Amino acid sequence: MEGKKFSLFDFIYKYGTVAVIVIVMLLFSLTNPYFFTYDNITDILRSISIVTFVAIGVTFSLIVGGFDLSVGSTVSLTTVVSASMMVWYEQGVFATLVVPIALSLIVGLVNAFLVVKIRIPDLLATLAMLYIVNGLHMTYSKGYSIYANMPMEDGSMAPGKFQEWFLWLGQGKIFSLPVPVILTFLLVAVTHIYLTYTRQGRMLYMTGGNLEAARLSGIPVNRYRTLAYVLSALFAGLGGMLLAARIGTGQVSSGGSMLMDAVAAAFVGFSVFGAGKPNVFGTFVGAILIGVLLNGMTMLNLPYYAYDIIKGTVLALALAVTYYQLRRKRKA
Repeated sequence: MEGKKFSLFDFIYKYGTVAVIVIVMLLFSLTNPYFFTYDNITDILRSISIVTFVAIGVTFSLIVGGFDLSVGSTVSLTTVVSASMMVWYEQGVFATLVVPIALSLIVGLVNAFLVVKIRIPDLLATLAMLYIVNGLHMTYSKGYSIYANMPMEDGSMAPGKFQEWFLWLGQGKIFSLPVPVILTFLLVAVTHIYLTYTRQGRMLYMTGGNLEAARLSGIPVNRYRTLAYVLSALFAGLGGMLLAARIGTGQVSSGGSMLMDAVAAAFVGFSVFGAGKPNVFGTFVGAILIGVLLNGMTMLNLPYYAYDIIKGTVLALALAVTYYQLRRKRKA
């Protein structure tokens, strides 16, 4: 009996998250005939595309044994800045893309400097950056969301508007598949290959697995930790730009909710197929689970304040299973 229990637990550990997604989708399909339709499934995938970008960034910081709390404010920063490039300054493709990306890279470098060089604990350093970046983007936008024809301080109207090529990134389709979904699939595939099959990817995992052992093995651990924080900020920045393209406004403080959803997706990913560690494919599955739950609860007209209870419960269960399994492995 004991062996069967352990086998059952191993099965739940490896396939529980995927099984929950299937069961939840089945239940929602039975209660709402519009849930399991092509349009709704693509809506779910579109809705999780931005969270997936941000969550993959968080995953990189987790891989090296760190944690990046500043991703939400980075999303807000690049959302506002990319919108302002077009609406306030009537800039084209180059400035609209390069300026937000450059700012997100600066955020990542500052995070790395505080954590790697100054050796401030990652939670405290990135929490400080969360406040700093949030204050900067609020100061820059003066607390206003940015949209076409918005009133300016001098009484005039904003001269620019969101350009079609930019809106296409968030709202367009290719062969009936939303562009953000295609970009998400590409990102997941490329980052999975990078982390699994390249030397740099293996070095990142070795750095997070045992920092001192990696250093003694000749791995430039500080370089890889810096790379992880830069990539974390970069993906958050790209997610912010995609958000602006999707909603057609530079929504101030829009990244606040992204942080917790991204963190939840990244940690749920630990248990996907028994990985027991941060991984991109697991993070994507975690984002799908959160997207399916939110979409189903919305279609059932459940109160919005119940959403966090469900997300928190799912995260707690996933972490409980993961860390219980890790303790079992250590004892074995």
